[in-house]
Amino acid sequence: MGVGAGYIGIGLGAGLCLVGAGVGIGLVAAANCQGVARQPEAANTLFTQMIIPAAMIEGLGFFGLVIVLLGALALGKGVPAATGASAPAASEAAH
Repeated sequence: MGVGAGYIGIGLGAGLCLVGAGVGIGLVAAANCQGVARQPEAANTLFTQMIIPAAMIEGLGFFGLVIVLLGALALGKGVPAATGASAPAASEAAH
């Protein structure tokens, strides 16, 4: 039960990371579109100023996703097999 709940938590964490990054990039792009609509001659400047925050938000989303994936890969390690033997004997048998 504990490992299964851990996988559910990791899946929810990955979803929250990616949804947060998507919302952040969407807000930045929406602000850029509004700025271009108000002042079309500044479109190139606004686009340049939009790229840096969008890249930082995307990098933060990828960083969160990597942390979640590392957690998912490490979740199943260190769990002793249910063979009826004691934990040290089970770990010695595995090596």
